[in-house]
Amino acid sequence: MGKSRAEEMSFWTVEEFKQFIDCVMDKRQPYMAFMVLNWTGIRLGELLALTAADVDFEKRTISITKSYQCLGKKDVITPPETSKTKRVITIPEFLAADIKDYIDNLYGVGENDRMFPITKYFLEHEIKRGIKESGVKKIRIHDLRHSHASMLIELGFSPLEIADRLGHEKVETTLNTYSHLYPNKQAKLADRLDSENREAM
Repeated sequence: MGKSRAEEMSFWTVEEFKQFIDCVMDKRQPYMAFMVLNWTGIRLGELLALTAADVDFEKRTISITKSYQCLGKKDVITPPETSKTKRVITIPEFLAADIKDYIDNLYGVGENDRMFPITKYFLEHEIKRGIKESGVKKIRIHDLRHSHASMLIELGFSPLEIADRLGHEKVETTLNTYSHLYPNKQAKLADRLDSENREAM
């Protein structure tokens, strides 16, 4: 991703996401799909490949081991592109509870069946519907990944921690993609150095 594309990056704040998600609560599948995408930062193909067996409720983790795509009219599950793409993501308690409730209410879906047997087209339709009803700015499904990353940056996580979570092969990818979100962190850093100096004097 080049610098100009990075600067045009769209993402939602936590407040905007909450505004949006309230408007898609009437449909369980897209609601849960958007919740997982926003609070984990996983890719759409990774979400669509998820099975109940990938979720460990005791450890509160999701294992990302495969990706889904529709080629022609055929569902294709592929292994991760790189070793970094394959990863285990920890999830917050509220999301684990939501996923458990969602899985418990899936009828006729086994441990190794896809949790979200839906299409990208369906989710694109649903994100547009939620945006229209909530009045938040327009973003793409992939931008939920950027929303997650920007939230982690705001919370003070390091580029290395974010790279691991997003499954970036190199930390440089994370830095190049999100460097424009870091300037305010530099100001905070300088402020901290100021206060350290004052305390030492």
